[in-house]
Amino acid sequence: MSILYKIASFLYGESPETDPKARLASLKSVPRLLKLIWQTNPRMALTNIVLRLITSVFPPVMLYIGKLIIDEVVLLVNTKGQHTNEDLWIWVSVEFALAVVLDILNRLINLNDTLLGDLFANKSSVQIIEHAAKLDLYQFENPTFYDKLEKARQQTGGRTYMMTQVLAQLQSIISFAMLGVGLAIFSPWLILVLLIAAVPSFISESRFNTLKYSLTTAWTPQRRELDYIRYMGASDSTAKELKIFNLSDFLSQRFTKLSHEFYEANRKLSIRSAFWGGLLYLLSTGVYYGAYIYIIINTVHGAITLGDLTFLAGSFDRMRSAFQTIMNRFADISSRALYLQDFFDFFDLKPAIISDNSSKKVPRPIQKGFTFEHVSFQYPDKDNYSLKNISFHLKIGEKIALVGENGAGKTTLVKLLARLYEPTEGRILLDGVDLREYDIEDLRSQIGIIFQDYVKFALKVSENIAVGNIKEINNLELIKTAAQKSLADTVVKKFPEGYEQMLARRFKGGVEMSGGEWQKIALARAYMRDAQLVILDEPTASLDARAEHEVFLRFSELITGKMAVLISHRFSTVRMADRILFLENGELKEIGSHEELMQLNGKYADLFRLQAKGYT
Repeated sequence: MSILYKIASFLYGESPETDPKARLASLKSVPRLLKLIWQTNPRMALTNIVLRLITSVFPPVMLYIGKLIIDEVVLLVNTKGQHTNEDLWIWVSVEFALAVVLDILNRLINLNDTLLGDLFANKSSVQIIEHAAKLDLYQFENPTFYDKLEKARQQTGGRTYMMTQVLAQLQSIISFAMLGVGLAIFSPWLILVLLIAAVPSFISESRFNTLKYSLTTAWTPQRRELDYIRYMGASDSTAKELKIFNLSDFLSQRFTKLSHEFYEANRKLSIRSAFWGGLLYLLSTGVYYGAYIYIIINTVHGAITLGDLTFLAGSFDRMRSAFQTIMNRFADISSRALYLQDFFDFFDLKPAIISDNSSKKVPRPIQKGFTFEHVSFQYPDKDNYSLKNISFHLKIGEKIALVGENGAGKTTLVKLLARLYEPTEGRILLDGVDLREYDIEDLRSQIGIIFQDYVKFALKVSENIAVGNIKEINNLELIKTAAQKSLADTVVKKFPEGYEQMLARRFKGGVEMSGGEWQKIALARAYMRDAQLVILDEPTASLDARAEHEVFLRFSELITGKMAVLISHRFSTVRMADRILFLENGELKEIGSHEELMQLNGKYADLFRLQAKGYT
């Protein structure tokens, strides 16, 4: 085995992904797969196993009955009809009945496989969604994480196939063992010949399956890019730019280049696989026919009957086929287990920001507010700090505005406030208690936040608004109230189906809205929950200056008594804040009311005057 493997290594080459140790180690994920299958539907999983166990007995039994039928026919021919043919027709009837039962069992297995596979695919997809929701935000901003997520997402069909293969392997092993009993009684060495005949084909299949995995894994980033280009080239969200800038040729050429490179790599591997697979199959077939000739010679010399010839030849052929299937399936399973390991690797990712049983509930009402104490933050894959030594206190009922140029750290600061990130240094306190000591879900339930890159969900109007507090999705009165507060009700009045109107043209009946209309819908989400802290991260960027000012005036009225954080590039709007924090390169440079900062005559005052000139 080791010599053959070295030959295969010489022929096929080595790479980290095709390391046999890695392939065998990946089989540890198979028990986890079986556990998931069982958890999906124990009754169907048990039924599948029982049906396969029963079916695995049929091949040797039917071969033996075939032997009895032929021996009966030979006996009748030799005795020229003097022997009764009653036994012959009994065995024919039994074989017919077994054939019918076997067909029914196979159909039941296929049906069970299909239904259980669908349930398993659905369950694993739900688990991916649920687990992704538990992971930290910074993980989604990491390309390596995205590769893991993409592998886990894309292999739903592969996991279902893997499930079928593992169950079928059990059935094949039992059938092989039972066929081997009959063959061993006649000539044990034939089994050894059989094993030798199947090994070359097994090496070929095993090797090229793992090389295929190596190729697919190495190309994961490029395949993600191909999916992205395919989406950009035919999407309602990119159609305008594609037409205006005439980007279709650029995208199609880029897609053609990448896809052709992958095709070429895959083509070379496929040709090698076909060549060596065919050559080694020829060797395996030659060994089989050598054993077949040996059985024929024994029959001609009278050592065995014609029925025995049929049984042994049939058993040897089926065992050869079964053994090759078992070995090839093992190679397939071991290589696909590498893909399966990708799936479980995703689930092995753990969030750093978690709550435990000792976590506190957020005070209702909050008494003192939020305090930043020398807070710094650095992204895991970055050398520079996004925030450096930030200290300030957000008091009860206070509205503060964050001002600064792009990249100053404004959005990072509010993400820390909502505990989407953890401070790299320093701490954030809520009523004098470290934010880490509070339950995450309870903390976020007390924060209403709309980011500048809010999502335009292809959902109904009511559902799009209810996203802000999904537990109230059926509370139409609350949804309508939130829409009135954000001025989204003026948009809804235009729709023939009102709050039942589907938004975005991705689905039938959907309508598209302007950026300003979408922002009013998004703002309504912030009003869906009775939050003690409301954060608006440039949610009105698509509105004109007058409309934005109107939205913020209404916002100011509606949040009386609550804490609020506003981010806007329009300095005329942030004037309504009680205090303004001016950030530059992640540092808090200035803090105070608009009047105080103007008197300070620092960078805030310079930028305010610079922006004011644009309106004169």
